[in-house]
Amino acid sequence: MILNFFFKHNAYKHVFFDLDRTLWDFEQNMRDALKDIFFEHQLDTVFPDLPTFINTFNQKNNYLWDKYLKGEMTKEVLRYKRFEATLEDYGLVNPRLAKTIGEEYLNVMPLKTTLIPGSREILEYLSERYKLHVISNGFQEVQLPKLQRSHIAKYFQWIVTSEQSGYHKPDARAFAYALSKANARKDESIMVGDDLEIDIAGAKKFGMDQIYFNPSKTPHRIKVTFEVRDLREIKEYL
Repeated sequence: MILNFFFKHNAYKHVFFDLDRTLWDFEQNMRDALKDIFFEHQLDTVFPDLPTFINTFNQKNNYLWDKYLKGEMTKEVLRYKRFEATLEDYGLVNPRLAKTIGEEYLNVMPLKTTLIPGSREILEYLSERYKLHVISNGFQEVQLPKLQRSHIAKYFQWIVTSEQSGYHKPDARAFAYALSKANARKDESIMVGDDLEIDIAGAKKFGMDQIYFNPSKTPHRIKVTFEVRDLREIKEYL
């Protein structure tokens, strides 16, 4: 068993990372971006408080983002519809404002630079040993600036978004496209992500090993290759 692990460990040449909530602290950065928008547009006259605005947006965004991933909504509609629905929940019907805020959100978000604890340390460690890449379902014009502003773009050889590949994770074709760009084989690659269904189950179904980043120790029944609570624990496996 130990011998098999040793050989498998040394077979990896490529490490593919999810970005949001795995390396880049989406929740904190989202809250910071929404806070800027909330006060810039005086939305305190519409919502009881900032947390209410953020929580309402979260609900609408999660629901509509799921539709986007399923191909039931275009990117162009999603980017303003999530704010339109948020405003309408508190009685403000203003499509023009929703579109303005939608554009501002995509401009402000990449300027936020909070990373998940251990991100920089593990990337520094892995980059000396493996070729690193990103596979993301996020918008093309947003993901690269996030990496650049956070000063971690330098660690990655390929940054592949669903807009480039034409497929969203967990679709096997999203993983296949990324591996093709990186000139990598399944048996020498491993996927690191926080979403059990999209990143981990998707990679597993594709035939690729996985590291499930599960900081909250959420119970699950999916058998994963490795599981960590802290990104720095990846050093124990790679």
